[in-house]
Amino acid sequence: MGKRVVLAYSGGLDTSVIVRWLADKGFEVITYTADVGQGEELDEIPQKAKASGAVEAIVDDIKEEFAREYCIPLMRAGALYEGKYPLISALSRPLIAKKLVEIAHREGADFVAHGSTGKGNDQVRFEASVWALDPDIEVLAPVREWEFKSRDEEIEYAKKHGIPVVATKEKPYSYDRNLWGVAIEAGPLEDPYVEPPEDAFVLTVSPEKAPDEPQYVEVEFERGLPVAINGKRYEELWKLIWDLNEIAGRHGFGRIDMVENRLVGIKSREVYEAPAALLLMRAYDELESLVLDRFTYHYKQSHVKHPYAEVVYEALWFTPLREALDAFNNQIAPLVSGKVKFKLYKGSAQVVGRKSPNSLYFEDLATYSPKDTFDHKAGAAFTKVWSLPLKVMGRVRKAKGGEK
Repeated sequence: MGKRVVLAYSGGLDTSVIVRWLADKGFEVITYTADVGQGEELDEIPQKAKASGAVEAIVDDIKEEFAREYCIPLMRAGALYEGKYPLISALSRPLIAKKLVEIAHREGADFVAHGSTGKGNDQVRFEASVWALDPDIEVLAPVREWEFKSRDEEIEYAKKHGIPVVATKEKPYSYDRNLWGVAIEAGPLEDPYVEPPEDAFVLTVSPEKAPDEPQYVEVEFERGLPVAINGKRYEELWKLIWDLNEIAGRHGFGRIDMVENRLVGIKSREVYEAPAALLLMRAYDELESLVLDRFTYHYKQSHVKHPYAEVVYEALWFTPLREALDAFNNQIAPLVSGKVKFKLYKGSAQVVGRKSPNSLYFEDLATYSPKDTFDHKAGAAFTKVWSLPLKVMGRVRKAKGGEK
């Protein structure tokens, strides 16, 4: 048996070229393609991989595992990197890395390989995740080493070797799609001042072309899990996420355009589509605001959301830190039951209602009507005690003539 390598294979431009490139270097290439909800027909992947030089091609449907073990924990954390990015690509990498290691062990391969570039984040995510699971596996990254200097050169190479690819010089976008959304790069998107062309988007319609009538969508949760859309219950979580992408995408909701700080130190203009991810995280937060006490809710806002986003973005999935943050979120999850109602209209998703059997909202305490049961006299005493440190500080300042 020669040198064996398991390649994370999408069938796109980079990984299609990598198969032939590695085979020419003397490797027996086993391709691994994970179906994480990218919405592509994968039946032809094995034939394409083998035509490129692979000795074996594995296609694995892991949509439900991805939804339950990765998307749901991120939803519960409410994690948005730099307050915007719902970690679409970053979320799938540790799961794919885990599968690469499993297959390498099963197939007797000493190497795994990926198609990430030398200035991207995914090289770190793949390699850190692989080594966390097996520090003895060697990781290959051909795109960091090979002779091609541009995507155009790769396209020409693929055409020369009869490898069909989606990318063309006319439509030069690079897509990374899964259940949680789509990451779109390259071409005119590299100029942060150029508006993304409409032909770049795949999940969302232009808000201008969205329906002229709003649509109301109700998402129901039970013990921290989304279970129904508009009363329709789902046994499979991946299907609920898939359908929510379609519903919200039809109304132009879910587009993100940002300048992002990458791990390797550069800034990158990134365009994303994540209708379901943004909707589910917003819905979950709305229910938490209803069922959590102020102290727990505020703690999560300041000490969990941002750290969790950094953990996922910075390739730290297989660490005790991520597990500890998940433990905090999972402790809260049983309280998160109820329904959230959205109004979708031309690119927006407005929350217009929420309710929960675990709600801490009491109308007789919040109302300003005659039904008010709040003790206003107690409020006066509370204000006096709460303000005491400031009153003392003010007294000292006044005595010093206003000096700080």
